[in-house]
Amino acid sequence: MDTFALARSVHATRLFNGADLSNWTTRDGQPAGWKVEDEVMHVVPKTGDIISRQRFNDFYMHLEFRCPDMPEASGQAKGNSGVFLQGRYEIQVLDSYGLDSPGMGDCGAIYNQCAPLVNACRPPMEWQSYDVFFRGPRDGDAGPRLTVLQNGQVIHNNVELPGVTGAAIDEAIDEAGPLLLQDHGDLVCYRNIWVEELALVGSDTYEPR
Repeated sequence: MDTFALARSVHATRLFNGADLSNWTTRDGQPAGWKVEDEVMHVVPKTGDIISRQRFNDFYMHLEFRCPDMPEASGQAKGNSGVFLQGRYEIQVLDSYGLDSPGMGDCGAIYNQCAPLVNACRPPMEWQSYDVFFRGPRDGDAGPRLTVLQNGQVIHNNVELPGVTGAAIDEAIDEAGPLLLQDHGDLVCYRNIWVEELALVGSDTYEPR
């Protein structure tokens, strides 16, 4: 399945227009300090995280990222960034290419909560994708659930999260939230960011035709 084609459905919202960062701000609402070149969003280290102006409840998201080649670095210093769903739940972005058993801090992990099922990473400097199906908490008695594909491989299968991850924007888990992209000091790039809102519930009636 071409997941990017799916993300481009008529119901999707394009969060990054490839030209500027008008749809994004800093955490405190100031203009985003990252740069855009050739339809690619580039982290500018020390300018801070950026968040989308739009807020979402349940959604499907497609996003592409590229980690820099940092052969002398290791661990969390190797092409680090993060994608925060609703600004509260971080999917780690990192150069974890070649790791046999990725852990809760490696690429694709729900940071410090859930390790990816497999290592689906491509080498640094190659574009990679996340496709995420997110279901928010219900009535405060169940945590959010998500399924994540990295480069077309399932790395999280309908997992329930115990709570927000570190560096969340807040703990208002019953409210809609933005997409947040993290400035962790490395030259990570992003492009093709789409979100399609999903209905919270379907119909409970049957209408014969």
